[in-house]
Amino acid sequence: MSDVHVLVTGATGTVGSAILAVMTSRGVPVRALARNPGMLPENPLVDVVKGDYDDQRSLDAATAGVEVVFLLTTPESPVPRHDRAILRAARSAGVSRIVKLSATSAGARGPNNRIVGTWHRAAEDAVTASGLSWTILRPSSFASNFLRWADAINQGHPIPNMTGSGLQGVIDPRDVAAVSAECLLSGVGAGQTITLTGPELLSVPDQVARLARVLGRQITTVDVPPDQARERMRSSGMAGPAIETVVAGATWAREGGNARITEEVRRILGRPPGTFESWALDHRAAFDTPPASPPSR
Repeated sequence: MSDVHVLVTGATGTVGSAILAVMTSRGVPVRALARNPGMLPENPLVDVVKGDYDDQRSLDAATAGVEVVFLLTTPESPVPRHDRAILRAARSAGVSRIVKLSATSAGARGPNNRIVGTWHRAAEDAVTASGLSWTILRPSSFASNFLRWADAINQGHPIPNMTGSGLQGVIDPRDVAAVSAECLLSGVGAGQTITLTGPELLSVPDQVARLARVLGRQITTVDVPPDQARERMRSSGMAGPAIETVVAGATWAREGGNARITEEVRRILGRPPGTFESWALDHRAAFDTPPASPPSR
């Protein structure tokens, strides 16, 4: 597929797969980098290549011949090593632009003046120092984060809440993908760091109330303080640095650090961002299996 000019990394993830959908709906050929190519459906417009951020040769092959790279990294350890690896490949391949997906927490100041999102900020710094044209996108909390609790909701268990009553500009990841595609194709936002949010500030209990209204049944939450969250993540096998990154970000949001709304989605797409409730309506099937009734005695 010689006319491919855009490489999408993280292609099997929430945002990456949605970018592929946007691109192909426009008839734009695209290359998709995936560790497990079989996870992507076949599409004549998508050139799927196998690659790994720890395999420099695979990155060199993936970037060959492309002009723009969508850069999304989610390493197990919160370090920018993977970002630097793909940037090396991009420079060698003559890539001209990078659209980097970061987060609103990048470099923010949290409790006790501690810097939150150090990994995201270090990755951003690597991009801006790369010598390539760049756009950095900082989305707020994803509406789709609720999908991780679908089983708990369907079984009638409470949703664990690490951010308390902290408000966030929750965003539909499909809007993040749409903005990303626009930046990749048109070059909008070059040299800019753009914060993307949904249309309203919501806490986890606010989101639960809206999801409960969509589903027509009760959903509850349970507060999870930082120490308890650390223990849960440690018992699940998460590495210590990653745990501290998650806890710092949750504490920052709990204390109001992410209570911000922007108009960037409307500016770039010419329409308002989707609401959490509209996202819930479109994904209600994931939550639409109510818990089984206990056997009668």
